[in-house]
Amino acid sequence: MLNPDGTYMNFSGCGNTLNCNHPLVRQYIIDCLRHWVIEYHIDGFRFDLATILGRNQDGSPMQNPPLLESLAADPALADCKLIAESWDAGGLYQVGGFPAYHRFAEWNGSYRDCLRDYLKGNYWNAPETARRIIGSPDLYMGVYAGYASSVNFITCHDGFTLRDLYSYNGKHNEANGWQNTDGANDNRSWNCGVEGETDDPEIRGLRLKLMRNAVAVLLCSRGTPMLLAGDEMLHTQNGNNNGYCQDNEISWLDWSGLTDPESENFPSFVRAMIRFRKKHPCIRRQLEPPACKLPGLLTCGADPEQYGVDENTKTLGVLFAGNTGKKDDAVYMVINSYWEWQTVKLPHFPNAQRDGADPLCWHLAVYTADEDRKFIKDPPIPLHDKPFILAPRSVAVFELNA
Repeated sequence: MLNPDGTYMNFSGCGNTLNCNHPLVRQYIIDCLRHWVIEYHIDGFRFDLATILGRNQDGSPMQNPPLLESLAADPALADCKLIAESWDAGGLYQVGGFPAYHRFAEWNGSYRDCLRDYLKGNYWNAPETARRIIGSPDLYMGVYAGYASSVNFITCHDGFTLRDLYSYNGKHNEANGWQNTDGANDNRSWNCGVEGETDDPEIRGLRLKLMRNAVAVLLCSRGTPMLLAGDEMLHTQNGNNNGYCQDNEISWLDWSGLTDPESENFPSFVRAMIRFRKKHPCIRRQLEPPACKLPGLLTCGADPEQYGVDENTKTLGVLFAGNTGKKDDAVYMVINSYWEWQTVKLPHFPNAQRDGADPLCWHLAVYTADEDRKFIKDPPIPLHDKPFILAPRSVAVFELNA
């Protein structure tokens, strides 16, 4: 792709950009993907800076890009996962508007940005946070495959690791050789009071809690969750948010993090949250209405009887409920992004009695601020309609005793 003066167009930030919708280039790309699927049995592709694939030869975005349409309709790729990073370095941002032809899922950059803001204490961001957790209906409902199109993430290979997200206010890329000019400046991070590593036990404890919060919320959000490899063992890049520049310890994974005694068993917490998500289909998809008559979906503040979320909602509640065909399934997550204790009520059961079974009640399954460091409750603890007092900057998740 050339400018009128013959210089290269650069929409990737890495050099000249191919005209992907030229017939020969388009066919070459499709042939490559077919070869990888047929000969190597690759089951999916994630396209970096995917909006480039929809640009015309003059660089403008196309209404119906031939390449994307061909990829979506190709029979050899019919069973393949197609995932788009729907923005590029040229400023084209198409999250919620990518030409997906009902085939591409999207990295939900809005989820990442919003949850980073909210979980570090920007409680006034609660209305958008609620939308992101329930599957970003403002972006995806009626456009693609609904919430199934949303790949939710808080960290990825670009930017801070989860540990660095709560250890640094700014990037530290000096070792990359570009005088710290490379890498994103919009990190939405918080160092919890000290830049970088520290021996202060209060700050270390707060950072671990915030990381537990992020994992708990991600795995209790509707859509497809994505974890950055290494986050489960608290990998750090020492504040470098562009670590691909170097092939050394900055980007290599340190597997000793799996057994780090100061991690408060963080790898086990991540595993437990994955199991919790798998246990509760109501998080992952919309089910039939529950027999207990809870609403199938609800977002609220500290009192679920008071519907609605606004800029003053310091404590955000999200309810998923439904019937699997065999039993009711319900999960209620409460997030306190505020720096003070909050008292919350739990949703009331309109139909709490069941024939031959104990009355319905909520059970505490996850609490990221547990004083005994038993963040996963096994077995879950029944509450019997008691209010719950939520610690500052913490997350609690409750499940139904169905």
